[in-house]
Amino acid sequence: MGAIAAALQACQMRIDSACHAAGRNSNCALLMAVSKTFPVAAIREAHAAGQRVFGESYIQEALPKLEQLADLELEWHFIGPLQSNKTRQVAEHFNWVHSLSREKIAHRLSEQRPSEMPPLQVCIQINVSGEASKSGVAPETALSLAQVVAVLPNLRLRGFMAIPEPGLSLVHQRNRFRQVADLLAAAQHDGMQLDTLSMGMSDDLEAAIQEGATMVRVGTAIFGARHNIENNLEDNHLEHAS
Repeated sequence: MGAIAAALQACQMRIDSACHAAGRNSNCALLMAVSKTFPVAAIREAHAAGQRVFGESYIQEALPKLEQLADLELEWHFIGPLQSNKTRQVAEHFNWVHSLSREKIAHRLSEQRPSEMPPLQVCIQINVSGEASKSGVAPETALSLAQVVAVLPNLRLRGFMAIPEPGLSLVHQRNRFRQVADLLAAAQHDGMQLDTLSMGMSDDLEAAIQEGATMVRVGTAIFGARHNIENNLEDNHLEHAS
C-alpha cells in the first residue's frame, strides 16, 4: 500500500471512529481530499486508492489539473475565496462551491452556470471566528443570504461551511462548529431543504463530526505537509490550509 492510500485509510478510520463516538452512523461524514498545491500524480494515486472527491482553492492551479485528470471520474469542489473575475471558470468546471459569501457572487455563479450542466451545489461560508483575514459571512447575516441563494435557478444551496481559527481546545472547537450546526437547524426550520455541514479539517475533524459535520476537508493528513508556495498562488489566502 502506498503512502497516500495508507493515509486515506487512516483518515477514514478517524472519521468512522469519530462518527461512532458521536453516536452517528459509520461514514457519517464524507471525506474530501484537499489537493491544492499537490501535483496531479498525487491525485491519481488517491483516485487509485478509491478517493473521488477533491477540493481546490486556486483557479489558475486547479484548471490545468482538471484538464489533465479529465479521464477520471472525479467530483471537484472549490473551497477557496472566490473573486468576481473567477466566477465563470468555477461555474463552468466545478461540481461544488463551499466558499460563497456574497450575493453578487451567487448571482454571477447562477448566471454563468452552463445550461447543460446540473445546478452548481453551493455552501455559504460562515466566519465563525470573526477574523478579518477570514472569508465568510457573519453568523447573524447567514440566513438572509441563504434565502437569496436558495431561489437562484442554477444553484442548489446545500448548507454551510466554516473554518475556525487554529489552535483551539476541543471544547472551543466544538463551540465554533455548533454555531454552524445551529444555523443549519434554523434554516431547516424556516423550510430550506439543506443537508450539508462542510466543516472539520486535519486537526479538528473529530470536533466537527461531534457537532454534525457531513463533509470534512482533509489535505495534509492525506498528502503530507505543504511547501510554502501558496504565496505564489491566488491572493495569499493561507487561512484555507487544511
